[in-house]
Amino acid sequence: MLTGENAPMKPSQIETLFARLAELNPHPRTELEYRTPFELLVAVILSAQATDVGVNKATRKLFAVANTPAAMLALGEPGLLRYIASIGLCNAKARHILATCRLLLERHGGEVPSVRAALEALPGVGRKTANVVLNTAFGEPTIAVDTHIFRVANRTGLARGKTPLAVERALLRRVPPAYRQNAHHWLILHGRYVCKARRPQCASCVLADLCAQGVKAARIHATATNAGESNRHRRRS
Repeated sequence: MLTGENAPMKPSQIETLFARLAELNPHPRTELEYRTPFELLVAVILSAQATDVGVNKATRKLFAVANTPAAMLALGEPGLLRYIASIGLCNAKARHILATCRLLLERHGGEVPSVRAALEALPGVGRKTANVVLNTAFGEPTIAVDTHIFRVANRTGLARGKTPLAVERALLRRVPPAYRQNAHHWLILHGRYVCKARRPQCASCVLADLCAQGVKAARIHATATNAGESNRHRRRS
């Protein structure tokens, strides 16, 4: 049996975890800037291995001149690259975006489809991107697992898995239905700003008492504090 810091979260702990996140941020939103499902789709494609800040900086100018599949196709690859050159893998992303625009016009009347299979058939759109669009643009209770969510789910014991798909499936089983719609945003923001990869902010984390990593960090801190007190007492003696 797994115990302590290796044990998965209990259902009651999971309920408490999301209740606390919901209290802190009742209406979480993606940090990508968009106004339409198409703008969101393009922004998410661009966000792979890039920061939301960098993507937003590029798309503010891009969407001002081309925010529909037809308008973006009219830019052509050289024209599109002028707006997204600062983003990593920009050449491949430009090709994917333009190929996606073409398919949206040919197969979907220029609209972004709200069906997973149709989304994943678009160039540059994998399961994670499809989940983001389905959740954020169309209100589906999907959970896109990026590096932040993968880390938080495994580190806390919320939903452990060796692959993003395994973690996604575990989250869909374990997250209470009432919180499933916003779970993606709560977890990604928590991973981005609190449960960081190299230096998790356990001391100030509102979930520390529920989290395997937080409990371990608290125990180490307590041991160090007790050792320091003992050393000071011996020096005074």
